[in-house]
Amino acid sequence: MSNKKLLLLPGDGIGPEVMAQVKRVIDWMGKKRGIKFDVTEDLVGGAAYDKHGVPLTDATMQKAMDSDAVILGAVGGTKWDNLPFEVKPERGLLRLRKDMDLFANLRPAMVFDALVESSTLKPEVVQGLDIMIVRELTGGVYFGQPKGIETLPDGQRRGFDNQTYTTSEIVRIGRVAFELARKRGKKLCSVEKANVMMSGVLWREEMTKLGPQYPDVELSHMFADNCSMQLVRNPKQFDVIVTDNLFGDILSDTASMLTGSLGMLPSASLGAPDANGKMKAMYEPVHGSAPDIAGKDIANPMATILSFSMCLRYSFDMAAEADLIEQAAKNVLAGGLRTADIMSPGKAKVSTGVMGEALVRELDKIG
Repeated sequence: MSNKKLLLLPGDGIGPEVMAQVKRVIDWMGKKRGIKFDVTEDLVGGAAYDKHGVPLTDATMQKAMDSDAVILGAVGGTKWDNLPFEVKPERGLLRLRKDMDLFANLRPAMVFDALVESSTLKPEVVQGLDIMIVRELTGGVYFGQPKGIETLPDGQRRGFDNQTYTTSEIVRIGRVAFELARKRGKKLCSVEKANVMMSGVLWREEMTKLGPQYPDVELSHMFADNCSMQLVRNPKQFDVIVTDNLFGDILSDTASMLTGSLGMLPSASLGAPDANGKMKAMYEPVHGSAPDIAGKDIANPMATILSFSMCLRYSFDMAAEADLIEQAAKNVLAGGLRTADIMSPGKAKVSTGVMGEALVRELDKIG
């Protein structure tokens, strides 16, 4: 089997710690399954700024473009809060998304049976929860122009950002969401603010036009504020949610906390296949860099490991191996091991490294 090119970008804060556990799983795949990866590692975010003066170098960007997939840890931290906007750590992440044209962000929110009690919601509300949020990632207010801060004639300052979407941007994310819904529960909820935003009106119109091309999928529409409320009130009414960049950022974090911890949730950012069928992709945990616990060996590595599982599934069409990692994660949790973020009475509190070791041992048992 030919080597698959992976670029690892551990980043900042707890990023290097959780990425170290992914390396263990990559090594296991090579030794036990004969799946070889050509692994390169580089800097992004604050770590890149400290060494190069920019949050992402052109050389690293080229490595990402040349790779089959990128695995990212986390970026940012209080150390770099006062940097100019254009060189903040997060700009490196945004450049990766934009230059690789990673327009489709897939964020699953699934409650593991062993972690039902970790959610702040009642068990009957979250038991069996399995939602996929599809977030448009390269358009909308985060990238719209013009944006800036200006001084008005009366001396006041005004900050502004431009929320824009084109038909093609909406249609391509819509198709991704419809196709995913076909493979799941055949229900798609499109979310916007068509009641107050013209970009929302266009979004709803284009999603509605797409609907008849997927007659087997039930399409519904919901305003973003109501969707936020419904995610807390009755989350199991949803199967797949598709929404724009800003609302997707907010709603996916809301959905993630239904599961009990950001430390359990992976994500995939996918581009469109090229003429040769190759798709650019980046995989990363939903959680941030958590600088307050960095270097303490207490971070939960599961989200990053499960992000690698998504990489196997979506970039390399290796569903069996992806299922194996996910089952190993379920078994470890069912066995009672917990990192601090998902700790509950009667369970065994373990470190980042021990959790990674336990997952690899479980892979040995079932793989």
